[in-house]
Parts: sequence; C-alpha cells; structure tokens
Amino acid sequence: MEPARAGTDARDSRFDGLHAEAKAAVGYSANTLRSVRERYREAYSESLGRWQALRDELDVVDRGPLDAGRTTSTAPVDRAADAAEAGADDARRRTLRGDVEILTADLGDHQAELAKLELAERTLERTWLFLERGDATLLTEVGGPATAADVQMRIVEAQEAERSRLAQEIHDGPAQALSNTIFQVEYIERIIDSDPMLARTELHFLRELLRRELGDVRAFISQLRPPMLDQLGLDGAITDSVQFMQTLTGVDIVLELAAPTDVLTDGQRTVALRVAQEALQNVRKHAAATHVLVATRLDRDGWSLEVRDDGRGFDVGAVAARGRRNFGLQFMRERAELIGAHFDVRSRPDGGTVVHLAIPTGPATGEESS
Repeated sequence: MEPARAGTDARDSRFDGLHAEAKAAVGYSANTLRSVRERYREAYSESLGRWQALRDELDVVDRGPLDAGRTTSTAPVDRAADAAEAGADDARRRTLRGDVEILTADLGDHQAELAKLELAERTLERTWLFLERGDATLLTEVGGPATAADVQMRIVEAQEAERSRLAQEIHDGPAQALSNTIFQVEYIERIIDSDPMLARTELHFLRELLRRELGDVRAFISQLRPPMLDQLGLDGAITDSVQFMQTLTGVDIVLELAAPTDVLTDGQRTVALRVAQEALQNVRKHAAATHVLVATRLDRDGWSLEVRDDGRGFDVGAVAARGRRNFGLQFMRERAELIGAHFDVRSRPDGGTVVHLAIPTGPATGEESS
C-alpha cells in the first residue's frame, strides 16, 4: 500500500506543480500586459499634450490678424512686408491645421488600441481568478455544451467587445465629424465679413453635416438604451426599432412578425432584438436600399428572424476575410453563438442582402401532427 500511495502522491504533486505553473504563466502575462498598458497610456497622454499645444498654437495664429498692435503702429506701412507676413501666417495656419487633423485621427486610433489592451488585461485577470478558485464548473469539454459559468464569461466578453466596437464607431463617426465642424466654424468666422456669400454656403454644408451626424448619435443611443423587452415584448421592440429607422431614413420597411415569442427565453429574445437592430443599422449605413423586409417565423428548425433588403449588397467572402474589423457582422455572429443559434448572411454586389438568425426551440409549437 505504501508504494502505491507514494506513487499517487507523486502524481498529485506533478499535477499541482503544473497547475501552479499555469497560474504563474497567466499571472506573469497579466502583469506584463499591465506594464505595457501603463506605458501605452503614458505615451497617449504625451500625444494628447502635443495635440493641445498644437491647438493652442493654431488659436494664436488664427487670432493674429486681430491683434491691436498690428493696426495701431505709427510706422510707415510696408504693404510688401505685410503681404509676406500674411502669406507666412496662412502657410503656418495650413501646416498647423494639417498636423492637428493627423494627430486627432492618430489619437482616436490610440484610444481604441488602449481600450483593447485594457480588455485583454481584464480577461487575463479573470482567467487567473478562475484558475485560483479551482472551480471545475468553469471548464467545458471542447465541442461540449457550455456551462452556465462559461456562458456568463462569454457574455461579459461580448459586452466588452460591444463597448469597444461602439467606441470605435463613435470615434470614426460623430467624434471625427465634430472635430471637422470646429475647423469649419473657425473658417466661417474668418470669411464672414469679407465674403458673406461663401460664409452662407459653408453654413449650409455645416448644417447638413450636423443633421447627418445627429442621426448617427441617435442610432448609437438606440443601441445603448434599447426598448425594454419586458415592457414592449420582442415584437413590440422590433416594431419600435423599425419605426425609428423609417423615421430616420424614409426607407419602406415591411413587417411580418408571424412567430410567437413565448417559445424563446429572455436571453434569446435579447439576442434576436440586438441582431434585428444591428441588421437595420447596416441597411441604413451601407445598403442604399429602397425596400426592406423584417420577418419572423416558427417551423421545424425553430424560431427564425430574417432581415432582407434590395440594396447594393456586397461580396461576403471579401468582407469575411477582414475578420474582426467587420464590427457589425462580428457583433451579430458572436451574439448568436452565445445562445447556440445559427447566423447566416447571404449577399452579392448589386443583389441585396439577407440576414438570417435561427434559434433552435425544439418541435415547433402550433404545428399539427402528421
């Protein structure tokens, strides 16, 4: 008995050692990534300081022609020197404006990258905690059914990825547009007295830009604060999203909500709504469609949602090759995977697009036995 027990203790000791090694590896990775993230944040702060210094210098150059000292001097007027100085000011202004625009775009990219590093760091920290707790319920066989804890972790990661996606889209859309409007307002201020007609034209373009970006901001708010499913129900929430999209775009959208929603769980209804909203957003942003169909049905394959448009379409293979940069499709696919649903997109250039979500529910209710 003693030799057998010694052999068992040796094997247990080996497993304990491997477990400790795994925790140490994850912990080391988390600490290393934390150090990189902190240095990245310091570099980001330095870039932000340079951006602010350039903006301050640009403000000084823009205010230069208004300085009293240049108009009250008693020295003889040297028109050639004044023209040369004005030309130098314009050149400096253009250079500064270009530098500010480039650095503004770079800062947005750096901010998105910093968010990714923070997400990766939190993921490693959670992994270390899972190993430290020794909770076997967090483990699932490859290809096997996910446990409740595993699904919860994936939901948290999906939520973080969604926040990162929204941050990137806000940076690329409204944030960039607001930065451009600041420069446009400054330009209008300089020309409003000398060229009122041009100023009015610029104001017209500025109004159209702000109106368009306001639509994007409202769309982001809709994603962050969707209609409450427990108040409207899934059909009501989808209808509300469709009505909002019709008001925003004027696109003709037909609703055919034929499937009962009580066969779905709360989580499944949430995913169905999110996929419907994201598909409609893609129609608004990319499709240039004139007609859209949003339909649900229940059959032997389960509960399904379909969003079909007659827009410009796209090459599915080329888009898929871009991987995670394709935020909208990735978002819908990840949501579907969380609940074990099937997600599919069918499209071709100039051939419209069909987004299809199928949620298994067992035998379809309401079907008559054959």
